[in-house]
Amino acid sequence: MCVGRCSRIVGLCLLVLGMLSVVASILLLFPGGSWQYLVDGHISRRAKIMPGTWGGGVMVLLAATHITAVGWRCASCSDCGTRRNAFLSVVLSKLALLGSAACFFFSGLGLTDGPLCLYNTTEHSNGFIWGYPFVDTPSNRTLENFYLFYPSTWGTCMEPVGIVAWHVTFFSLLLLISAAEMVLTFLQIINGCAGCLCGFCERKEAGLSRVPGVR
Repeated sequence: MCVGRCSRIVGLCLLVLGMLSVVASILLLFPGGSWQYLVDGHISRRAKIMPGTWGGGVMVLLAATHITAVGWRCASCSDCGTRRNAFLSVVLSKLALLGSAACFFFSGLGLTDGPLCLYNTTEHSNGFIWGYPFVDTPSNRTLENFYLFYPSTWGTCMEPVGIVAWHVTFFSLLLLISAAEMVLTFLQIINGCAGCLCGFCERKEAGLSRVPGVR
């Protein structure tokens, strides 16, 4: 596949994934669609970091915008600084790779910790506290009792309603999105390096097609 054509496909895919990452990260701040928990500060520490906004979002979108623009602008012109733009796409792709890796890391931690919620505990005089029941409870720290494998334990969280499913859904989505972003940005790094060395082969193909007897 030509460098320019590959850039257009990779760039478009990264644009879509970057926007989905931002949306998923923002929704984690509004459990069940309610803003009251954000105002009260009852939001998971991993959700507050918003890795899908700055890591899998902004850093990836910056690279994706440049990659897509270069893929279209340099496809059929002879004086667009192809190699310079290809090199810049490599630099931005490396930053996007770091951002998506950070998003993957924090999303994994978010799934491991579980959500912040109101739950009942015998260790507190009032009975109900805000905390991380799937981390604070010693029996839940072992792999065989890991809450992700036992949806029947999700009812431990009493408020926000359905917070565990909300938390797991969007952090899992961020995990998948960031993994796909890492693959695509790595592919673009290789593609950009090829562009630095060889230029965009679409120009060469266009020139050959004008030579008599060459199709």
